[in-house]
Amino acid sequence: MFTQEELRKYAETLWWGLSTARTKPYQPGDFVLLRFDTDALPLAETMFELLVEKGINPVPRQNMTSNMELSFYGKGTEAQLTHIPAGDKEFVSNLNGLISLIAPSSLTHLQNVDPKRIGQAAVARKFMRDIMEKREQTGEFGWTLCIYPTKALAEAAGLSMDKFKSQVVKACFLDAENPPAKWAEIFEQSEKVKRWLNNLEIEHINVKTENTDLIVVPGKDRRWLGVSGHNIPSFEIFLSPDWRGTEGVYYADQPSFRSGNFVEGVKLTFEKGIAVKTEAKTGGEFVAKQLTLDEGANRLGEFSLTDRRFSKISEFMANTLFDENFGGDQGNCHVAVGASYADTYAGDQSTLDDAKKNILGFNDSALHWDLVNTEQKIVTATLKGGEELVIYKDGQFQHD
Repeated sequence: MFTQEELRKYAETLWWGLSTARTKPYQPGDFVLLRFDTDALPLAETMFELLVEKGINPVPRQNMTSNMELSFYGKGTEAQLTHIPAGDKEFVSNLNGLISLIAPSSLTHLQNVDPKRIGQAAVARKFMRDIMEKREQTGEFGWTLCIYPTKALAEAAGLSMDKFKSQVVKACFLDAENPPAKWAEIFEQSEKVKRWLNNLEIEHINVKTENTDLIVVPGKDRRWLGVSGHNIPSFEIFLSPDWRGTEGVYYADQPSFRSGNFVEGVKLTFEKGIAVKTEAKTGGEFVAKQLTLDEGANRLGEFSLTDRRFSKISEFMANTLFDENFGGDQGNCHVAVGASYADTYAGDQSTLDDAKKNILGFNDSALHWDLVNTEQKIVTATLKGGEELVIYKDGQFQHD
């Protein structure tokens, strides 16, 4: 699939992402979890070698195969679904980093499994994500992830393996002589956008497309983030809004795969921050069940925009990592129902406890599901004092 040179460039890019994502520099002896799917083994081996060269202690862990997942979620008892092995809490509490290599051999093997069973396992393990989030807030932890092309992904996207791989190469700048240097350029360009947005006193944002008319309230003490190294690739500029201010209709024209289910044409209607109505051309019952996973599953945890000048992704890739960063002709807007990102808090991260999150309207959930709109759009910000300003149009931020 990849040449050894491409694998090395991919690994170096992931190291750039991991190092950029953590506010404190990595030190020799730090522990980094290297989690990977079976088909990503060539990249995992290259990444492992690079981590060793950096003086890092890599901890390799292979994810469950599709058959293992089917056995676990399909046949596991409630006790098995929610059981946490001894030592997992202590292990996560001492991790300094996580690199996840996603290479699914199937996207539909769980389609006949009750989504609530999958959700049950996710809820039971949410505490580990909370631990990592808190460690990230103190600068002790960083993470990044990527995908490795597989036949299942290419077929789901309706692309040949060669075309799918070419999208990965272009999007991650693996065709550049020095991919990390190219990512550093994108990082600097995104900094200009974020500074501009963060200097605006925005009361609320209105997104209008042919099928969307949505109001989002950024909320108090928020900051726009993006191109932080957390995802490879990542071109989005995002924040976690005050979920209580969400009003109107949001439509995801781009399909997605989740928990073995294919979903298309999702339409959500929000009132007073809650998705009171869910519709979909395909997978409507699944969508409805996902949004009842827990109390926060039917609220917004993220609002994001991608500038088409940053992203070279021009095809549906059947994977959220790429699809939420779609560039194409019109860029994209995406929202996520479920969990918010605590690092979008503009104040002292160490003071952001659960009580403050609740006061500020940061959403909490075991779910985080990105829903992407690639339609032509105008995004207008209403500033304090009532002035309206178009911040995004025809796939581009309007900061120039």
